[in-house]
Parts: sequence; structure tokens; C-alpha cells
Amino acid sequence: MFFEELGIYYEIHGQGPPLILLNGIMMNTLSWAEHIEKLKDRFQLIVYDMRDQGRSSRLEEGYDNGVHAEDLKRLLDHLNLPQTHLWGLSYGGQVALIFTLRYPERVHKLVLSNTSARVDQYLLSLGELWKRAARLYDGEAFFDLALPPIYSRAFYNHHYDWLENRRKLFKDALTREWFDGFIRLASSNAGYDIRAELPKIKHQALLIAAREDIITPYAQMLEMNRALGNSQIVCLPDTGHAAFLEKMDTFCTVIKGFLS
Repeated sequence: MFFEELGIYYEIHGQGPPLILLNGIMMNTLSWAEHIEKLKDRFQLIVYDMRDQGRSSRLEEGYDNGVHAEDLKRLLDHLNLPQTHLWGLSYGGQVALIFTLRYPERVHKLVLSNTSARVDQYLLSLGELWKRAARLYDGEAFFDLALPPIYSRAFYNHHYDWLENRRKLFKDALTREWFDGFIRLASSNAGYDIRAELPKIKHQALLIAAREDIITPYAQMLEMNRALGNSQIVCLPDTGHAAFLEKMDTFCTVIKGFLS
């Protein structure tokens, strides 16, 4: 379905309390397909492509990630949802935090996985690497250059056939439009730092970290957990930034328990 006013593509699955799934920076609605099957019996799941992602419309250069929080508010209004659970993953977690600060009355419970309250110099540098890889406009090259930091060493060693299939998917599916949108997205959070505002968030929050995540490390998420007023943190062993894929069953079980 499309929210024509903004050109946002979205899907609704299942029945129960509403739960919005907010994409990581390289994701789209298809990225959640297996999670939807595991969660749709408990929740009304709403997945959507942020602008500059997937099937949604494109943005002009120079925006910041707060634009997606405003888009989410308008999408919730369009769907007549006064309040919802939010699950934000990585970049989507940044959007979830900004949205919760701006519209606290619209959020019930908050799940933040592999995300942080700031973009530090390491992540800025990693973002520059990703953008340089994107400017090659080559899906396989982008996969080879950008993806290794996202998955854990163990996952690379034990699931390389699966990763090779993803590499072929990148080759076939990533278009120049996708790369240009990704470059804008990867530029949009350069000034993101909401650490000073975290104590304002009083919602029940679950933070899911990964022991081998070098993009949003456990130490940063632990710092965020301490700053939030009503949160708990889980750290998954032997997994990296893509823990939602590497440990999918564990992820879904933990989220069901928290949101029940």
C-alpha cells in the first residue's frame, strides 16, 4: 500500500497490538519477511520503507534523520493509530528515539536494537567508507566493501553460502537510484547526538545489543541504558550488528516477552 501524500510504501500484517518496525539504513520492507512470520500471530505489524528506501519516494540532498520521525508521525495519523509499540533497528532506532522525544504520547513500549544515541567519529568514518563504496554503483563491490563490519566473524565463517547469495542479490537488485538514496541516508545522521535528552524518555524500553557489534558496541548501548529512565538491556553473544538476522529466533522470543 502507499501513503500517497508522502509517497511511502507500507504493509500491514497480523492482528493484535500495533508494532511499527523501523528499518536499518540498508534495509527495506522485504528485510522483515521472516520476522513477520514469527510475530504476526501476536501483533499487528506495520513495516514501511522510509523515504530514500525501497519503494518509497526520494528526498533531496541535505536532510537530517529527523525528517523520518516527522514522516512516521504523519503515517500514524494516516493509519489512525493514536499509539503504538516501536522497534527501531540501527538507523531505525535513531529515528525511533527522535520520534519518542518529539511525540512521547504516541509511543507505548520501545525496542531499540543495535542502535545508539550518537554517531561517533568511528561511525562517521565507517559511513564515509560506505558512501565511497556506494559511489562505485556496483552491488557486488558494495557488498564486499560495506558488509563485513555488519556481520560477526562466526557468522561469516559458518554461513558464507548464505552471504554469497546475498552478494548475488546485491548485484542484481541494487540500482543507481538505490545507491544515491543510500548516500543521502548515510549523510543524514552526521550530527546526530541525543545523549543529553535521553533522561526525558520514561517509556518502558528494551535495548538489544550484540557482543561483537563494532558499529553500535555494547558499551555505547549500556551507556544509553543507564541514561534512559525505564529500560533494560540484553546483550546477545557470538553475534554482530546484524544480530536480528544472525539470531532471529532469539530476537523474536525476547521481543514477544517484552511486549506481552
